[in-house]
Amino acid sequence: MAEQVREQWSTRTVFILAAIGSAVGLGNIWRFPYVAYDNGGGAFIIPYLIALLTAGIPLLFFDYAIGHKFRGSPPLAFKRLHKRAEVIGWWQVGVSFVIAVYYAVIIAWAARYTIFSLDEAWGDDAATFFSTDFLQQDSESTFGFNYVTGVWVPLLLVWIAVIAVLALGVQKGIGSTAKVFVPLLVTLFSVLVVRALFLDGAGLGLDALFTPDWSALTDSGVWIAAYGQIFFSLSIAFGIMITYASYLKRKTNMTGSGLVVAFSNSGFEILAGIGVFAVLGYMAQSDGVAVSEVASSGIGLAFIAFPSVISMMPGGPIFGVLFFGCLVFAGFTSLVSIVQVIISGLQDKTGMARVPAVLLVGTVCTAVSMILLPTTTGLNVLDVLDKFANNIGIVSVAVVALVVVSWFTRSLPALQDDLNAVSSFKLGIVWRVFLGVITPVVLAYMLIDEVSTLISDGYGGLPTGLVVGFGWVVQLGVVALAIVLSFLPWQRSIDLTVPSTSKEEAK
Repeated sequence: MAEQVREQWSTRTVFILAAIGSAVGLGNIWRFPYVAYDNGGGAFIIPYLIALLTAGIPLLFFDYAIGHKFRGSPPLAFKRLHKRAEVIGWWQVGVSFVIAVYYAVIIAWAARYTIFSLDEAWGDDAATFFSTDFLQQDSESTFGFNYVTGVWVPLLLVWIAVIAVLALGVQKGIGSTAKVFVPLLVTLFSVLVVRALFLDGAGLGLDALFTPDWSALTDSGVWIAAYGQIFFSLSIAFGIMITYASYLKRKTNMTGSGLVVAFSNSGFEILAGIGVFAVLGYMAQSDGVAVSEVASSGIGLAFIAFPSVISMMPGGPIFGVLFFGCLVFAGFTSLVSIVQVIISGLQDKTGMARVPAVLLVGTVCTAVSMILLPTTTGLNVLDVLDKFANNIGIVSVAVVALVVVSWFTRSLPALQDDLNAVSSFKLGIVWRVFLGVITPVVLAYMLIDEVSTLISDGYGGLPTGLVVGFGWVVQLGVVALAIVLSFLPWQRSIDLTVPSTSKEEAK
């Protein structure tokens, strides 16, 4: 049986749009603005840019190099890098699975809120509506099987849409979706930002966001926050960019593409900060309070603060449809990329055709997602899964991958040569120093600090059983499963050696 011909992006532009669609997700809209505000305002831009240049872009190039040189999903790429490194790839696949399971439900919430916006269904108390009326939240229970129909149905529809897109393939499915959704997202969000800038009090919010607190630059916590934001917002270190780069033609400008993706992602984050704080400034002025009293992040910002603003402002329903529509588009393109990591790993390991692989992975993801999340305890389950997947899972596998590639296999020079052979922006020893020393040290510090805090303080006052079960046990289970999968045999037709460049592929 001949080895399957690997799918390819039709053009570099399609790859860039798909990569941007993956990188620009929910965190850009609801996480960056508050992190910047809470860590020095305008002064935060300095550590943010330094983190982007010393960790974000180097790591993005690192993922691109592995995917492009070894032409495979994370497990296959790491297996080709070194016979004992396959487990790192499966670890990344496992982290992607966990993220996919809970990420889908946030998109389902945003889809429902797009409809809720039309008649401002949350009424005068957006917080109570979200937790009690919509999610029917039971904060006391560790986990329960009381399902919420209002979440269950849109969640199922989200998964059906994801499976349909992925079944069409890399180019016709993922690429075509990115070509439509990414420009649409940027257009809609730009309209939203322009509208927000004309609200009374918008300047108050922007002053709060951009007024620099230079003393923050001496706080190590601010620098860690900057590295964390860059790290979490670029879709690096958990297999997405390795997978996407593996579908590129050999003669593709890798570093040039990476710079476009990285700066597009950061540009969108700054745009989001302007839009979000213009709205929060309006809210603060309307309520007669300081911006600090209405500023929030994450789920609270999206599903409580913004609905409250929508109820106050003229033309609120239109603003609400724009905002939640943007969340749907941003989340959907990211979810597609996350699930593709799992599908690609399964196809490479087993030789399974695309559609059966999509149906199998999609069915498992859908089943687990719909069992755990659209319940009265689903919000707490999501909170714990998200905390541990991002702050423990992704950071851990990143540190291990960097140390292994930099110090054990010593593959960075070869990866650098592969990138330089096809790229306009050439890499040198500085890139290797960032990846071999600076980035792993920063990430290891972040990881140790996070682990010690979680062990000593728990998380968010949530029940210990919930934190242990959906936090520690799930992450340890991902590592254990990665080890098991790395021992399973590969399809006989797969070539586990480093692929050579063929004339046809280089065209």
